[in-house]
Amino acid sequence: MERATTLAPRHPSGWTVEEYYQLLECGALGEDDHVELLGGAIVAGEPQSPKHATTISRLQRLLDRRLGDRAIVRAQRDCIAGHRSAPEPDLAIVPLVDDWYATAHPSRAHAVFEVAVASLLHDRLTKGPIYAGNGVPQYVLANLRDRCVENHARPDAQRGRYAVCTVLPRGDTLQLVEFPDVELAVDDLLARRVRV
Repeated sequence: MERATTLAPRHPSGWTVEEYYQLLECGALGEDDHVELLGGAIVAGEPQSPKHATTISRLQRLLDRRLGDRAIVRAQRDCIAGHRSAPEPDLAIVPLVDDWYATAHPSRAHAVFEVAVASLLHDRLTKGPIYAGNGVPQYVLANLRDRCVENHARPDAQRGRYAVCTVLPRGDTLQLVEFPDVELAVDDLLARRVRV
């Protein structure tokens, strides 16, 4: 009963980032709990299909190779996005810092990537506005359901939305906004079909 009381937010607008991390410190949330803070709400993550996990692994390796020492590519790690959000994007390209964020999670990202099958609407309607509101220059949604990539750019932080959304089909390429010399093939961003 006391644990349920501890998990109730102190404010009607929900949890703050600071309170969220206090829940980890006091043991109300565990390091292995697959949750994230989105707009003041603690949201449970969905289990990953093999296709989802494979896409993240392949994309992380590709981005690491293309970016080298110009940035850090973090897979499924917290990013601070304002006072009431600490999303855990599938991949985030964040500025390179000496301690690799050993003392604090990054609050700025060059780009974030989400891989979506069942979470497509959630990634579009909940996470997209959070990333735009935090001024993330590029939000890339690898849409495995429709086999395309949705590229969001030019964030309008005041409105919490991206001014530009381009749908890129297979055969097309994606250019990183903050690293314009890096182009990625859409085919490489999507999980390849496995023939049985």
